[in-house]
Amino acid sequence: MNLAAVRRRIGAVPRRFREVRMFAKAMRSARHPILAQIIPTRRCNLACGYCNEYDHVSQPVPVEEMLRRIDRLAALGTSIVTISGGEPLLHPELDLIVSRIRRHKMIATLITNGYLLNAKRIQQLNRAGLHQLQISIDNVMPDEISKKSLKVLDQRLRWLAEYAEFDVNINAVVGSGIERAEDALVIARRALALGFGITTGVVHDGCGQLRALSEHERWVLDEITRLRKPLFSFFRYNRFQENLVRGIPNDWKCHAGSRFLYICENGLVHWCSQQRGYPGIPLEKYSTADLEREYHTVKSCAPLCTINCVHQTALLDEIREHPRETIVQLLSPGQQPLSPAELPASVRVLTWLFVTNSKSGWFSKAALRLLGLD
Repeated sequence: MNLAAVRRRIGAVPRRFREVRMFAKAMRSARHPILAQIIPTRRCNLACGYCNEYDHVSQPVPVEEMLRRIDRLAALGTSIVTISGGEPLLHPELDLIVSRIRRHKMIATLITNGYLLNAKRIQQLNRAGLHQLQISIDNVMPDEISKKSLKVLDQRLRWLAEYAEFDVNINAVVGSGIERAEDALVIARRALALGFGITTGVVHDGCGQLRALSEHERWVLDEITRLRKPLFSFFRYNRFQENLVRGIPNDWKCHAGSRFLYICENGLVHWCSQQRGYPGIPLEKYSTADLEREYHTVKSCAPLCTINCVHQTALLDEIREHPRETIVQLLSPGQQPLSPAELPASVRVLTWLFVTNSKSGWFSKAALRLLGLD
């Protein structure tokens, strides 16, 4: 094991601590953003055929303006700030932006296509305090749809394995016009071999809406899920994920504009990357009243949405508001949730903990006091 891998394992302790802080804060209150995605430049060095989030001409947002936006997100109580694009590594002051996020004790994450990574760049991100980096890889060999291929990026992945002191996650994309769905399985196995986390992305159209997967694509997703070795061996797709891959609408409450914010290069707050224009309010004018309004606003796009980060923030609110029902549903195999008596004892204890907490708030209060957040 190289020195960076040792440091990455040691550094995992404070990273998990930050994540517990985020979770405890989310359980305590719905009056702050859990995750904000911010764009420092719309420009990208690639032109993937399915992507609607880039151009080739935009200039980077001035760093002074980016720092003001980070400060405003901190003032709103944001827990996690994800830097995306375009290609964020094209911003000349990216490290300063990451450092500013960490100065406010927020979690700093980065979504990149990985092309511009090298040993020096990775070490700079280490020093800036990056918490996690994610790369989506679409295929094994580049084609006319996407150049984000394992063949091109494998050397960058080896550099990450050798030098990165932050978490690395590889997102294997299923769909998006990629001819060989099984490429995602090859990519997932390579990521695990290098010691990285893996996730899967389900294709969406230009509005972030659902497109049902083929039987073969669903098989690939099942195989990748088995590779993950989740905490509870009986966990498969919950009903939400199963509906996604089958093209069936979901009934859920989207809290975009409140628990999830998307801040474009112009500094406007949107529901997400695929629903830009709503509410379209400048971040410096965004208030707690806006957060409250959007928390309750019904989004017509929600039933067919595939934007995973928005789902995750909504899931935390489901756990906070309906702990027993949500936990049982999440940990039940297949389509039918288990009865409480069928769950393992450890899961019953976890469920009891959250149910009790939802009534009294004692767990969140104790956790926040322990973490210095009360």
